[in-house]
Amino acid sequence: MTGGLFLYCCQLLLLLAGGCASPNTDREAAPRTFVDVTPTSGFTRQHTGGGPDKGYIVEAKGGGSAILDADGDGNLDIFWVNGATLEDPTEGAGNALYHNDGDLRFTDVASQVGVARAGWGMGAVAADYDNDGDSDLYVTCLQDNTLLRNEGGHFLSVGAETGVGTDRWSTGAAFGDYDLDGDLDLYVADYVHFDPGMIEHLGTKWKGIPAFVGPLGLLPQADHLFRNDEGRFIDVSSDAGVGAVDPGYGLGVIFLDYDNDGDSDIYVANDSSPNFLFHNDGGTFRESALIAQLSHGAMGNAQAGMGVAVGDYDADGAADLLVTNFEDDYNTLYHNGGNGSFEDVSFASGLAQPSLSFVGFGAIFLDFDHDSDLDIFVANGHVYPEIDASGTNSSYAQSDHLFSGDGAGHFELFLPGGRSPFEPRVSRGASAADFDNDGDLDLFVTHLNDRPALYRNDAASGNWLGIRLLGRSSNRAGVGAKVVVHSGGLRQIREAVRGSSFLSSEDPRLHFGLGSALLVDSLTVYWPAGGVQRLRDIGTNRYLSVQEP
Repeated sequence: MTGGLFLYCCQLLLLLAGGCASPNTDREAAPRTFVDVTPTSGFTRQHTGGGPDKGYIVEAKGGGSAILDADGDGNLDIFWVNGATLEDPTEGAGNALYHNDGDLRFTDVASQVGVARAGWGMGAVAADYDNDGDSDLYVTCLQDNTLLRNEGGHFLSVGAETGVGTDRWSTGAAFGDYDLDGDLDLYVADYVHFDPGMIEHLGTKWKGIPAFVGPLGLLPQADHLFRNDEGRFIDVSSDAGVGAVDPGYGLGVIFLDYDNDGDSDIYVANDSSPNFLFHNDGGTFRESALIAQLSHGAMGNAQAGMGVAVGDYDADGAADLLVTNFEDDYNTLYHNGGNGSFEDVSFASGLAQPSLSFVGFGAIFLDFDHDSDLDIFVANGHVYPEIDASGTNSSYAQSDHLFSGDGAGHFELFLPGGRSPFEPRVSRGASAADFDNDGDLDLFVTHLNDRPALYRNDAASGNWLGIRLLGRSSNRAGVGAKVVVHSGGLRQIREAVRGSSFLSSEDPRLHFGLGSALLVDSLTVYWPAGGVQRLRDIGTNRYLSVQEP
């Protein structure tokens, strides 16, 4: 990337111009950045996540969000997950569905469309599980997960009748067609056995300050894999092999084809326990994280995995992984060697050092500036409010991190004008999506005990292309497909996923920044059903629907 050099030159020119520049010139020379448009967005509701002292671990987790076009009007809406309190964890203020009214303004229509359900929500993922052309919602909770089926913009709770209304403390969830039968299956990460009556309030210490117990002081819960059988789900955890491992403290989960063999594998970011990589062997799984060098960090320790993202940041054709972690550790970038093995390149890439005093949650690969290579966004926020008075270098509210990538494996903090565009908050979930349909990716970030934030992308300047997949033999939304774009002498690869980051899901369309290229030379879709589709000479700066032949 040349963003740093460009910024330096702009600053130098401003200094030379001194007081001679007009106010209009000053505005034009201002660095391109992200703008917090939350005050005018309509996001007035605050997240409920237990008490202010965070005496129990559940009060420090949640909540996520899911991005979807709920009513089919062409604008992306936001499902925002709310929590509750320990006084009555089955009640609460309820979730929100923010309808996109245009111009980055939203209205909460949750009560009108049937998604305002109370309870202690954790995360959400949007996907078309019934192949009817619209996005449904799966919501993980402390006690009662649910599946919300979209029927023309109104949602019905069908978790119990479809077999996925579990009563465990679930966190991350993701959809993918692991058995390649044309419909989406569901993996649900579960966290700990939680009973506040058996746990002491603020029952331990961390760096000398009072802290909640867990997760290592609590029992982990086993994750579950559900196979979609014509709209009803069957728990195949044992039969498929994912139940053969000792449980971890599951948080982030994602489907991906890491070995390019045409089927979807599953990666789980576990908190304070080794991560999982379930290698897909034709519909059954082998846990292979240790062999693939994905279970631990480079120091050989189990990290505190929170969020996870997949992206081929060096465009070598092999999917790389990003996992966010806790303070005094680092966010981990795993480079895929293309031979079934990964390497922890966190420090060599420049990603690790800035994260050491932060607690990372949301994780996103995106090309925010349209220069044709992937950048990284991390949502940060501590879990211990008392850290502000601890005398350490850390804080409860923390600035999110945006890293600019150079396409060769190096990342640098994006600090336009010498400062972060993100004010310190206690961030959790994060999603990238083009909410105003102008071609660049905006950012939606959830916050603990606070309202979410929407950041408009004013940093992009190059050309772009957005892809909407329409499956026929494959699942309806083409989840699991890989799209390869050649433009301007460069190759870019994206994989269609549903469920990523921290307890969240993102823009269902695939987004490519193209720099100065005015034409996409070729676009190739590798469909889950096995077909390969090629298009040539595609115009830029538009959204293109690609239907499977």
